Order: sequence, then C-alpha cells, then structure tokens
Amino acid sequence: MTEASGGLRHLTLGQVHDLAFNCLTANGCDDANAQAIADNMTAAERDRSESHGLFRLPGYVASLRSGKVDGKAVPRVEDAAPGVVRVDAANGFAPLALEAGRKPLVAKARSQGVAALALVRAYHFAALWPEVEAIAREGLAAVACTSTLPYAAPAGGTRAVFGTNPVAFAWPRKDAPPMTVDMATTAMARGEVMIAAREGHDVPLGVGLDADGQPTRDPKAILDGGVMLPFGGYKGSAISMMVELLAGALIGEVFSYRAGAADNRDGGPSRGGELILAFDPARLSGNADWQAEGEAFFRRMLDAGTTPGSVRLPGDRRYANREKTPRDGIAIPGALYEQIVDLAG
Repeated sequence: MTEASGGLRHLTLGQVHDLAFNCLTANGCDDANAQAIADNMTAAERDRSESHGLFRLPGYVASLRSGKVDGKAVPRVEDAAPGVVRVDAANGFAPLALEAGRKPLVAKARSQGVAALALVRAYHFAALWPEVEAIAREGLAAVACTSTLPYAAPAGGTRAVFGTNPVAFAWPRKDAPPMTVDMATTAMARGEVMIAAREGHDVPLGVGLDADGQPTRDPKAILDGGVMLPFGGYKGSAISMMVELLAGALIGEVFSYRAGAADNRDGGPSRGGELILAFDPARLSGNADWQAEGEAFFRRMLDAGTTPGSVRLPGDRRYANREKTPRDGIAIPGALYEQIVDLAG
C-alpha cells in the first residue's frame, strides 16, 4: 500500500477486503455478516463503482453503533409458495440475507420457470447488480428493485416522497459476462451526488432542487435541505412509484416515506424491502436457441452506432474495470482511509 499525490491511498483488493472486514467486526458484526458485506464492497471497488465501495463503510458503522442494525442477525428463509421465497433479514444488513435466499430462488425458478424472492426487515446499502449478476451466472434472467430513504420528489413536486429506488436487470450470456443494468430512478444516484459534493463538483441541472424548490447544480444544496428529482420527468417518476409498490406494499414492507419517518438519521441505510424476480428463459421461451437470439439482438445494438464502440452494452465498463483492477489496484481518498482506520479502533 502506498500514498500518492493528492492524498490518495492505493490498495490491493485484498487490502480493501481486510479493511472492510476488520472495521465491521470491530463495530459489532459477526464474521458471517462482515464477510458478506466486505465481499460486496470489494466487488464494488473491483468494478470501480466508487459510490458503493469503501465510501459506504462509515454508514454501515454508524448504523451498528446506533443500534439500528443487528450486526449478528441470522436471516430466516421461508418457503412461502412453490414460486416464492421469503427471506426475513431479522433487522440485519442485506448481503447475508441475499446470499441465504439465492439458492432456493434459483431452484424454484428452474422448477417453475419463474420465481420471486421477497426480502424483508433488511437494511440495503449496496448496489443491486451483484445479486442479479449472480443469478444470471446461473443461466437465469433476473430483475431486482428496492427503495431507500425518501430523497426524491415526484414529477411536479418539491417534497421528498420516493427513494432513489434503483432497478437492476441481468441477462445470461453464453461466452460473455451477463448483460447487467443497474440504475437509480433518480437523475443521479445519491452516492454520486455525495461524491460530487465531497470533491467540489457541480451536477447537471435536473438532478435536484435546493431548499427553496429551485433548480440547482450545487450538490450540497441538494443534499442539505433540497430534494432529488426522478430521471425523465413523469416517466422516471412512474417507475419510482412502481418500485415503491413492488418493494413495499407487495411484499409487506414499508414505503420510503414511512422508512424515513422511523429512521434515526445516523447516516446509514433505512429499513426496507427488496423484490427479486428470476426467470428461466429455456422454460419460458420453449426455444433451445434462446441465448443465440439474445446474442443476435446484442450484435444489432452494438452495430447501431456511427463509430465502433459508440454503443456499448450496460455493464461493459464495469467488466473492463474488473479486468484492470487486480493489476492496477484501487485508489481511495486518504481522508476516507484514515476515517475507516479510526472507526476500526
């Protein structure tokens, strides 16, 4: 590990994992929960998804120290119906509960053609692509969605009702990594706005409003009393509303505004639910060449650009980063590194 100009700390992926694991266990996580979270966080750093890597660790620790989240929670898996898995995270963080539910979800989807996983009483603070990518690597298509604290106003509004409410989708491929989409239904992810504020960058107009309900490019004004906005106006707002219903009322969990009212605002995640749907293309399509059909479609997409590389598949940038990071390592702000070391005692 070395320190470079600008106060950056250069770490190997192994050092990232050890830093996260040791900090979590020092603050109340048992080994199983710490391992699942550290694996997830290291994967984010590996793919250079900075806003969901070590950047999130202080928030995890805050929720452990405040007592909001049980770092030793043992998820309970329920066989709720032939096509339904219900996982009670027992007021723990989501990664371990998602690991517990993945195998029965995959088994049900292969048996029935389609299956759903309802994750409840969980604190989700990570990206969604890890769970859908893992399912797609089993040869299944997957969709996931979850809600967050209320940060975003509906289209036409100025008060927060929705979370950033991300949606993810993954499609299995034969000779390539799964095609994976992961996006917030706000114009930018909350973590990206926070990083812009930390580094002193403006954000585009349309990302949020200030405390007076006026459009602003200042990320600090959006975070401090302002509100985020859905992407695409009424279209993004409608998708965000859909996520509220699917990850809330449909599975017996709370809406973002209720999660916000109950949250202690310690800087960590709020309680909420996640819905994951898994599909077996072989059963649903009745077509032995379903993968070839998908590949033909992707080739048509990639050929639609005016120049080679002008069109890319979602997730390709992360996969390219995944190849480079083991060689190049990752760099995090020195101040964040020192903060994590201090939190680990």
